[in-house]
Amino acid sequence: MKRIVIITGATSGMGKEFAFLLDKKLNTINEFWLIGRNTEKLKEVKKAMRTPCKIFECDLNERTELKKVMKQLYHEQVQIKMLINCAGYGMIGKFEDISYNDNMGMIDVNCRALTSLTYDCIPFMSKNSRIINVASSGAFLPQPYFAVYCASKCYVLSFSRALNAELKDRDIYVTAVCPGPVDTAFFTKAETYGKKLKLKKYVMAQPRDVVKKAVEDSIYKKQISVYGLPIKAFNYATKVMPHRPLINLVYFLYKKQK
Repeated sequence: MKRIVIITGATSGMGKEFAFLLDKKLNTINEFWLIGRNTEKLKEVKKAMRTPCKIFECDLNERTELKKVMKQLYHEQVQIKMLINCAGYGMIGKFEDISYNDNMGMIDVNCRALTSLTYDCIPFMSKNSRIINVASSGAFLPQPYFAVYCASKCYVLSFSRALNAELKDRDIYVTAVCPGPVDTAFFTKAETYGKKLKLKKYVMAQPRDVVKKAVEDSIYKKQISVYGLPIKAFNYATKVMPHRPLINLVYFLYKKQK
């Protein structure tokens, strides 16, 4: 039976880095299934990899797009060794100023599509398989001017931790990746309505480093992967401090830089 890895958001950024790293690291995988919105970029990733790849052009905002992946799964009867839900986006700005489509789109891509694909893939997963869901450090604290994005990533973190407990009896392990700001094209789109906090540039991580840590943590069956001392400190602060003053601080910082 063909053993595969499925990666969403594989056209660039962390999704592409997951593909490249796992292509080098995994020697028992027969094929990678790369999912993204841009066929040409997917072809470029495929060309750079040594393992055969199948590419799927999917807009995860559209509820029917993943059906093409599911049809292929049932047609080939594959064994999924890793599922990496990396697709997602966020919009910075006041909730009411962000368009309805963008607000709903964040929920559709970050939550619904991730949940749908995970649900459909689990029956094809065997013992010692892995699921990696890319959440965010935004999951640790509600953030004004990033309200829907952080709420959606809080869902991903909560869902991943609960699912990890449910699947342990089947030896399938789920890791939620919670990075801080990462040096990708994410903020190009995210800053459509507002600007990111200036202090984020001081804790910006490289996608390759975040992905390497995520894969290592997944191998060791950790339920959460947090890269970098500043983000680990932020995670700790949100656990020991009341959220209200932290939320007010974020609000103050956004208002101050306007």
